[in-house]
Amino acid sequence: MPRPTAAQLAYGSATVVCSTMVMLVLSQTRSVAGIASIALAGLALGLFVAVTVSGPRAVPAAARRAVDRTPAPRRTVSVPAPREHTARPRAGAGASPSSGHR
Repeated sequence: MPRPTAAQLAYGSATVVCSTMVMLVLSQTRSVAGIASIALAGLALGLFVAVTVSGPRAVPAAARRAVDRTPAPRRTVSVPAPREHTARPRAGAGASPSSGHR
């Protein structure tokens, strides 16, 4: 048996908690037998939901063969040629260091 997916665990757990709480509130039962039967019903409903949530689907063999025959697209990356760096004086670069503010 395959392992359950995260979605199956989440939906099943949420169903158990929510359905059990709703059934307990609506039935207003106080007996141990009533609470136990509601808890079992909640577990059964949660298990049903977890099993029926669609898990990972198996790919048919014909589809796998069709995918295997198709070549993967080639990706090309264009890189620009490096430019030569020329030193240009910036605006205000001609000021002397002694004229700066302290």
